[in-house]
Formats: sequence, C-alpha cells, structure tokens
Amino acid sequence: MFDFIKKLFGNNSTDFQALVKSGAQIVDVRTEAEYDNGHIRNSKNIPLQNLSNAADKLDKSRPVITCCASGMRSASAKTMLEEMGFETYNGGGWKSLQEKLSS
Repeated sequence: MFDFIKKLFGNNSTDFQALVKSGAQIVDVRTEAEYDNGHIRNSKNIPLQNLSNAADKLDKSRPVITCCASGMRSASAKTMLEEMGFETYNGGGWKSLQEKLSS
C-alpha cells in the first residue's frame, strides 16, 4: 500500500533541483486562473483537462516534473504523460516543489 501512495504522490528522495539543472520541464496542471495567482518561475501551464491535446508542446527528450495545488492532479498528469512516453516525476503541490527547488 505504501508503494502505491509513493507512486501516486511522488518519491521524497527525488532530487528535483538536479532534474531542473539537467533540463527538466516543469508543467503546472492547474487551471489558468490558479496559475495566474502564483506559480513556479519558468513553468508551463497546461491544465490537466488539456494535457492530452497539448503534450506536443513538451520536449519528449527532456524529463517532465508535474505540479498542481496538492499533488492529486499532478499524479494524474504524471500517469498520462508516462503513457505517452515521457520520463515524468510528480512534484506534488507547486508551493512545496518551489521550496524544494530553492533550498
């Protein structure tokens, strides 16, 4: 059961700073209004409901870190992108991901 939870919400041992330094893309899957109220600098806003149609805006040769408000939508986005062949990591909530990237 704990493996399922780790898979759903991401692995705390992932070095998100290293991923970004190596070229990972951050995709925020919240709505445009949520994104406009605050987001990680240089992240791309692709709302979850648009992700399958907008995945061509992403570079398949670079890892993707998904984020949202709490980690639920980003977990769904991670699964969707993995099924499309992307190397994907669930960053969880955007605020906690931002803290991990700046620490």
